[in-house]
Amino acid sequence: MLIERQDTFFGLLLHCTMKRQNVRTLSLVVCTFTYLLIGAAVFDSLESETESRRWEFLTTLKDNFIKKYNVTAEDYRMMEIVIIENKPHKAGPQWKFAGAFYFATVVLAMIGYGHSTPVTVGGKAFCMAYAMVGIPLGLVMFQSIGERLNKFASVIIKRAKTYLRCSQTEATEMNLMLATGMLSSIIITTGAAVFSRYEGWSYFDSFYYCFVTLTTIGFGDYVALQNDQALMNKPGYVALSLVFILFGLAVVAASINLLVLRFMTMNAEDMRREEEDAKQMVAASKPLTFQEPYHMVNGQFVEMRGNYYYSDTEEQTSICSCTCLGSRTCPNHKAFLESEYRPTDIITSTFCLKRASV
Repeated sequence: MLIERQDTFFGLLLHCTMKRQNVRTLSLVVCTFTYLLIGAAVFDSLESETESRRWEFLTTLKDNFIKKYNVTAEDYRMMEIVIIENKPHKAGPQWKFAGAFYFATVVLAMIGYGHSTPVTVGGKAFCMAYAMVGIPLGLVMFQSIGERLNKFASVIIKRAKTYLRCSQTEATEMNLMLATGMLSSIIITTGAAVFSRYEGWSYFDSFYYCFVTLTTIGFGDYVALQNDQALMNKPGYVALSLVFILFGLAVVAASINLLVLRFMTMNAEDMRREEEDAKQMVAASKPLTFQEPYHMVNGQFVEMRGNYYYSDTEEQTSICSCTCLGSRTCPNHKAFLESEYRPTDIITSTFCLKRASV
């Protein structure tokens, strides 16, 4: 009976622990959707009015162009297609080796600018198969490079702390997060200066491009190597862009992985702490007390009735070490249930008492 009660108690604690974990997960879902709603509201406030003005301006230009040159709607649509399709070719042939290598890098890194896409059936099929193998391979590569960078950073931090005679010389998780964060900032700011120089963008737009690229968002509104036949005429700039993408992705991935790992570690620590608290509560709970109906006496589960113990065995054990308590053949059984019980009164009047074996 006691075992069943303890199992029930432990089951309740486990249920409470699982309930807290479910509450944590639900809280994360609610926070994420709340964050999405806030982001949507902010973007709506910042961009909606400008979008309306641009649309009105473009519509006016379109109507004036059609009226001035007497262009039909079909001809105007054809010009739109030609202009849009011709835009990527400003960088040079997109599917020669240099352009194809740049596209393959964008696919493997999951950036997906959309500046050039395969148009043949074979190209589309190979792109899907290539991505199925290349994306996991790229993730593993970036993760491995990030681990090596974290190891290198930990060695540098340890030596710096030793030189500064710090009491704690080991690199903490927070130290590594700060180090990778600083390195990511240096790469983005430096890359922004380079792309601003070669692409003619403002520094803010270049910084925006670097951030969108290295976080693998890849909107495609800004894409490097898309002007002045850069893919064919500037091999050094092409190589620099590819190195920036690959190395920058490794560093930023290492920084983001540390943040995610920190969150996962906190979650695991909370779960482990809750389990330990549950075990401590089970261990600290004292089911063998006089307030409970069942107790452990001499290795047996016995029932408490009044001030005395009863078990299902033939010979019972009492507080006074007698063995006749609870016996159905003892004529003085009722006397043991009374508060005025005195063992000497019964010992002198009956011989059914048995001494408990020591």
